[in-house]
Amino acid sequence: MARPTSTDVGARGSGLLPTIFLLGGLLAATVYVTAGSPTISAIAFCTVGLGSAGALAVGIRRYRPAPRWPWGCLAAACLTFLLGALLRNWAADQEGIAQLASDGFTIPGYALMFVGLGGFLLARKGIKRHAVIDGLLVGVGAVLIFAVLFAIPAATIEGRSAAVSTLAGIYPLLDGILVLLVLNLAFTTARQGPSYFMLIGCMALLLVGDIAYAVIGTDGKLSGYPLLDLPFLLGFTLIGASALHPSMTRIGNSASLPVQAWSVRRLLLITPALAVPFVLIVMIDRFSLIDRVIVAIGGALAVALLMVRAVSAVHDYAAAQRRYEYQATHDPLTGLANRALFFAQVRTMLAQRSPPDQPLWVYFLDLDGFKLVNDSRGHTAGDQVIVEVARRLRLSAPDAQIARVGGDEFVIAYRAARPEAILLAEAILQAMRQTLRMPAADVVVTVSIGIAHSSTPESDATAESLLRDADTAMYQAKATGRDTWVVFDPIMRARVQERIDMHLALREALAQEQFRLAFQPIVHLASGRIRGAEALIRWDHPVRGAIPPDAFIPVAEESGVIIEIGRWVIHGALRQLAVWRERGVVSDDFWLSINVSPRQLRDPQLCVEVAAALEQYGVSGSAVMIELTESVMIDPTSGADQALSTLRELGVQLVVDDFGTGFSALGYLRKYPVTGVKIDRSFVAGLGVNPEDEEIVRAVVAMSAALKLSVVAEGVQDRSQQSVLSGLGVIYGQGWLWGRPVDAASFELAWSMTSANR
Repeated sequence: MARPTSTDVGARGSGLLPTIFLLGGLLAATVYVTAGSPTISAIAFCTVGLGSAGALAVGIRRYRPAPRWPWGCLAAACLTFLLGALLRNWAADQEGIAQLASDGFTIPGYALMFVGLGGFLLARKGIKRHAVIDGLLVGVGAVLIFAVLFAIPAATIEGRSAAVSTLAGIYPLLDGILVLLVLNLAFTTARQGPSYFMLIGCMALLLVGDIAYAVIGTDGKLSGYPLLDLPFLLGFTLIGASALHPSMTRIGNSASLPVQAWSVRRLLLITPALAVPFVLIVMIDRFSLIDRVIVAIGGALAVALLMVRAVSAVHDYAAAQRRYEYQATHDPLTGLANRALFFAQVRTMLAQRSPPDQPLWVYFLDLDGFKLVNDSRGHTAGDQVIVEVARRLRLSAPDAQIARVGGDEFVIAYRAARPEAILLAEAILQAMRQTLRMPAADVVVTVSIGIAHSSTPESDATAESLLRDADTAMYQAKATGRDTWVVFDPIMRARVQERIDMHLALREALAQEQFRLAFQPIVHLASGRIRGAEALIRWDHPVRGAIPPDAFIPVAEESGVIIEIGRWVIHGALRQLAVWRERGVVSDDFWLSINVSPRQLRDPQLCVEVAAALEQYGVSGSAVMIELTESVMIDPTSGADQALSTLRELGVQLVVDDFGTGFSALGYLRKYPVTGVKIDRSFVAGLGVNPEDEEIVRAVVAMSAALKLSVVAEGVQDRSQQSVLSGLGVIYGQGWLWGRPVDAASFELAWSMTSANR
């Protein structure tokens, strides 16, 4: 279990601790005001001041806010304010520099408080410009009021030193700065908890206390009744309580409010502030020269700030519009153009006049093996590959328009003569063949490129048609071995249409039951007895006639229809096996071999379908042999591990089909729970003719024997091949020697007569 944080512990305690502190501070403030004894009042004042500083220290230690230093500044401000307050009455009766003793602590206290509040604002990744301007607008209004009503009268009282008068006029200006910072804090805080409101309340009380002293300052007084200190005592109490509440951690790391041009809350504060210069002119009968200058400066500042605010809003709007336009037309990962911008660029290039021998070339690039990198190394590594590919494309084609239109798909538009266009394709291939240096391990990701071009300026080529044709050529490049380029030919379009028509016809064939199953026997070589059969799909098209599997299986695999076709084959084969068993056509240990494609193995429902079919037809898993290709085992992204393990748990046999023609490796056979291999017919055909084929078969048999795997030889056509295979230790055979694939009825007629001898 995770350890509860200090904030969690404090949250469970609710507001008990700050509530107790608030009650204690209120009691001490009451004692200060009503005691009537200077000593008791001083003790009460010290209790509140020291208690607030101590509460801040406790809160910092307990909740560990980030950052801590602004809270430390507030704690130091409490102590300096306390010292300044204790010296105030004494300093008021002194002469000369001693009169400034109290100010020597209170003014640094203000500075510490300003730094602390500024720290909270900076923790939000900087002070918001709109908030600063809005705060300045209100601050100008506040400073005008303080200056005209309090600061100037206090600073112009006769009979006091210039230093005392100057300091008396400074405090109202400090309050203006306080208003600025508090408003910035209010304008930029999204999550406002109890600590935030107590902190704002503290600042408001300090402001009230300063105004009270400013009022008596206009009469030449530097100190007054104890009641005037009540706002300061309550403010100290609130700041201490705010540090004791768990929500104090939000103030420094709270999310900022979104930038607002205007809001009702801001208008309620800004509008009166803008009206201050005019109200002062109307309300005050006689203005001195200083008053007029200050009001004029304040009014001018307010107007200037308002103009800056308007210009800032327009500037931000324009910047946001540019940013949104960029985001709408560019890929966020690579900074390349996206599909929409690329189409616009190609349309512009097509509309431009150019020499007939320099058509517009469009390249469609698809990375080879990117999915393997992305799935095996993670999406972060995949993103790094994409960024590096984009960089290499920029270097290879600096004068071309480049865009990213898919996960690992890029397009390029380039106007040039044919030789230059081909050179660019070669340069891109060469650039992509270079090893990509990755933090975990180096990788190589090649690219397949399809190229289309607008042959003449008068051609009807469009951005959409060029990209479509380049895409078609890219798939042809994939089919011819990858890591190459292919220029589009109109014949390719016809092939694509054929595949589309084939896809539609496959779905129609499923709906109209045009598929059927054919069965080819698998026999025991030594005895010649049948041991099983392979279920093979056949398509009888009503117009085109019999369509061979090689013509439609790749399309079914590519389009995903193979999932539904495979489901039909599994149910049809097991249904037929159940019928044969019921009729006594086959023995109980007879098995059916069924081909499963890589796409089917990636289907999470495959194992569910097999289990359901076994249960539905009452067939055990050992009576089913699943044939899979070697490519499934070498591709870590195929999802074969879990699927094959689940199939083996059902008792299903797993056989590697066409073994020896792909990426045969002992490691793969040991890694996956396969139970057998089928030797490809190409090796069987060479027996007795090519000694190398015989050695390959011998090696496969020896390896299979070591791993306890069954071996089936495909494509056996004559007795001599049967004899050689049997002599090499191959147990089972399949081929035309015992019969071609036939329908269920023909298979039953051909093999049921031998059931008594099996």
